[in-house]
Amino acid sequence: MKQTDIYVLSGFLGSGKTTLLKEILKKEKEIGRKVAVLMNELGKVSIDSNEIEEDIPLKELLGGCVCCTIQDEVEAQIQTLLMEEKPDVIYFETTGAAHPVETIDGILSPIFADRLRFKGIITVINGKQWLERSTLNAPVQQLILEQARQASLLIINKEDQLTEAEKAKISFELQSICPHAFTILTTFSKFPFEKLLEMNTQVYDNVQKTSIHKLHLSTFVYTFKKMIAADEFETFLRELPDTIYRIKGYVQFHQSKYPDLFQYSYGMPLFMQEDMKMPLNMVFIGENIDWKLVEESLNKL
Repeated sequence: MKQTDIYVLSGFLGSGKTTLLKEILKKEKEIGRKVAVLMNELGKVSIDSNEIEEDIPLKELLGGCVCCTIQDEVEAQIQTLLMEEKPDVIYFETTGAAHPVETIDGILSPIFADRLRFKGIITVINGKQWLERSTLNAPVQQLILEQARQASLLIINKEDQLTEAEKAKISFELQSICPHAFTILTTFSKFPFEKLLEMNTQVYDNVQKTSIHKLHLSTFVYTFKKMIAADEFETFLRELPDTIYRIKGYVQFHQSKYPDLFQYSYGMPLFMQEDMKMPLNMVFIGENIDWKLVEESLNKL
């Protein structure tokens, strides 16, 4: 089965995400991959989509944020792209208000998660805005911090507006917050494209070998081959590390005619009975997790 790479473009309002997306699409055209784009805007009218060339499949998500109000729509649009366009890669440009964990949760549906390969988060930071973030309210400051902390690739944009001392200060602060990310200062979001191609948070075989995966948000998709015991699954959940933030998917227990939809958010499990057969895929999102150990525990169920 063909897997499509998916990247998340993150960053606060005005950081330069759309400029970065245009730069990425130009590079993708040069290497000949088939690209699709998802754009999420909080307003009812999209301004940024006019920037995307007409030959690139584009789905717009307007009037809400992927984190909360339009998750179902996100799922439908990604499924349509996978079925109709069969792209090699999808770029998802989020709203400036989107939290990284919630965004990944919104795009990885258990229905098609085995067809997507989550490659990581590219976060764009407006250098001046970073230096002046203490003037923003506390929730916004925290959001900008999380967007930076969870990045695989950090682009510090608008460096032409910064002094050498300011560049050094921002670089030092961001490398302290996010030591695993490749960090680059840039103007107009121009960056070495090969760094994007090297991003790979999905592969978990090297977790022990390389420190680059530590303190890193990553995903894991597991497919159940059989029905399992409910009490054993509950024991499995109790033993999970605290840094598994989200789980969602379908699991079928003995004596059940159909699978249950299972959702887990920061330690709280929820089961909902389904009335039809569903793919027994389960999507995990966590930080600093050895997914091999999780897989081994699931195989024992």
